[in-house]
Amino acid sequence: MFVNYIYDYTICKRLGMIDRAIKDKILEAAKNYPVVTLTGPRQSGKTTLLKSIFENYDYVNMEDPEVRKYATDDARGFLAQYQRGLIIDEAQRVPDIFSYIQVIVDEEKKEGRFILSGSQNFLLLKSISQSLAGRTSVLHLLPFTKRELDGRIPLSIDDLTSENLPENKSSIFESIHKGFYPRIHDKGLDSQDWLNNYFNTYIQRDVRTVMNVTDLDLFSDFVRLCAGRTGQLLNLTSLASDAGITQVTAKKWLSILETSFIIFTLRPYHKNFSKRIIKSPKLYFYDSGLLCYLLRIRSPEDLKISPYRGNIFEGYCISEFLKSMHHMNAYPDIHFWRDSTGNEVDLLIEKNGRIYPVEFKSGETFSSDFVKGIKNWNQLAKNPDNDSFVIYGGNRKMTYKGVNVIPCGML
Repeated sequence: MFVNYIYDYTICKRLGMIDRAIKDKILEAAKNYPVVTLTGPRQSGKTTLLKSIFENYDYVNMEDPEVRKYATDDARGFLAQYQRGLIIDEAQRVPDIFSYIQVIVDEEKKEGRFILSGSQNFLLLKSISQSLAGRTSVLHLLPFTKRELDGRIPLSIDDLTSENLPENKSSIFESIHKGFYPRIHDKGLDSQDWLNNYFNTYIQRDVRTVMNVTDLDLFSDFVRLCAGRTGQLLNLTSLASDAGITQVTAKKWLSILETSFIIFTLRPYHKNFSKRIIKSPKLYFYDSGLLCYLLRIRSPEDLKISPYRGNIFEGYCISEFLKSMHHMNAYPDIHFWRDSTGNEVDLLIEKNGRIYPVEFKSGETFSSDFVKGIKNWNQLAKNPDNDSFVIYGGNRKMTYKGVNVIPCGML
């Protein structure tokens, strides 16, 4: 077993790091699998986290041309240099090395032997499925959650009612606009400037690598069109038409964005208490700061008056749940519900045989209208009101007609 020390909050403080909720899951995986694979978007903090957890491991980065050439030309000799645990960053850049790793772990039978990371999820998981199936645990590190930045325990829907509003009551619109990529917070950078460079450098480079997109300006326009549809039902025909591309191309480009952890789609809930349900998914962005950049919302004040305010707030809240689930290595069993007459619930979370309906309202003053969608769904689904939540932009925690009303600061 190569993991022979404890990673804790003290190490994070010594390294000037913010504690990541996923760390214990990574250590647990390293005790049970010979290979641990950590994926996620570029600049989500994968390398920093892995180096801090596995301090006594060797480290190589396949982005380095000399390292990549050596590993490509002589994978067996390359790996033979490293007899202790090895972190391989951007491992998907040398696909053949996965077969050699398979041989080593099958012979040595030692847990935690290799730690792999990569930002191109599609290419990385393709290589894993071909050579390391059953030998690796795959985890996803996404940008910070608000709770990680505040030093709080991971988000769980069934714990919300027992918690108190945290002391840090900074404007939620400032947090949403700034976004949650680690480098912005670590270096105190201007978020809009950094996100501009991120979009132009990382996203477009990955697009060139994963798929031969020759017109990057057209692709950039496509991503901005997606941003304008955040929180809306995905209409592939309309999106493709507005972008001036075919539906086949639009579907491929959406796949690129999804596997790069830029966007995610939320599927509708399909249960037979109503047959007149919407079947199209809804489109969201993982990081609210990147979304604001793409929509050219330049300040928190602009966000407050933006016509996209409600959709951005909704996407931020759903992303907080989704990121927390990934960081706890829990399968994100989440959906939305809408019928053909317009009745809707923003989020349904299935957990331990229970369904928690959640509505998101960006308004800072509570209104009785906030609970209408949930009350309607609870009646149809015969769901108890006390398993229901409205998360809104205010700061007062209450119960209204049996529904839990939670300030967004508690997420």
